[in-house]
Amino acid sequence: MIGVGYRKDFAEEWENNPDSLSVDFIEVAPENWMNVGGYWKKLFDKKLQDYPLFTHGLSLSIGSPDELDFKFLKDLKTFLDSNNVVIYSEHLSFSKCDNAHLYDLLPVPFTEDAVKHVVKKVKSVQDILERPLVLEIVSYYSPLAAEMKEIDFVNAIVQESDCQLLLDVNNIYVNSFNHGFNPVEFITLLPRDKIAYIHMAGHLQVDDNLIIDTHSEPIINPVYRLFEFSLKWLQKPIPVLLERDFNIPDLKEIQSEINELKRLYNKSLQKEKEHVS
Repeated sequence: MIGVGYRKDFAEEWENNPDSLSVDFIEVAPENWMNVGGYWKKLFDKKLQDYPLFTHGLSLSIGSPDELDFKFLKDLKTFLDSNNVVIYSEHLSFSKCDNAHLYDLLPVPFTEDAVKHVVKKVKSVQDILERPLVLEIVSYYSPLAAEMKEIDFVNAIVQESDCQLLLDVNNIYVNSFNHGFNPVEFITLLPRDKIAYIHMAGHLQVDDNLIIDTHSEPIINPVYRLFEFSLKWLQKPIPVLLERDFNIPDLKEIQSEINELKRLYNKSLQKEKEHVS
């Protein structure tokens, strides 16, 4: 399954020309659609008649020192259940403090205390929503007071909370470039059975030593190669999303990237069938 992030930037064009994009599902940030009505709600509801809905949240702030926003979670559950959402994913990060939204996804310190804090909140979220929380390993540019390796931090949270993981292949590539580790090795140390979802996106290299995760550029070949490796390592069908949040091109270019993802995905599934047989 290959999906695309549903954006108002191209919603009307896609509605007027349904064949301009060929995907298996759509994804939205629930915060952007929970209280939408009128014209945009009608367009959105029409798409939900044709495509399963996945969601990728922005404001849960699971790593924040703040308490969870229980009213938001109640409204979120209503949205997820009423729209038969397949997956609710969020970021392993924090985005608000003292109830002030920071409008960015900041890294959580890799510490034992942070593990306990995040695990407690993840368990509460899962109890309220009555579904697994799927957490994305985010890109970051400077670790905060790290007491343990990132891989150990992530694995501890997954093991102790029983949440699932979103493997953003571009994020792993960006982090490996910026922090000097092997992305293949990092991926193979993740709990394979807990990976429920993949994101693919582009980035911007600003100099010889720094990549910024922008979701505004085409996917580059090294990220495609890491994607191929990930599919081979996972050894199972898994939903894959093309993320394009900024500098959104015309639908023909979006479809071209979707086609490449489908090609690599189908190639991986075929190899897996041949291996099994």
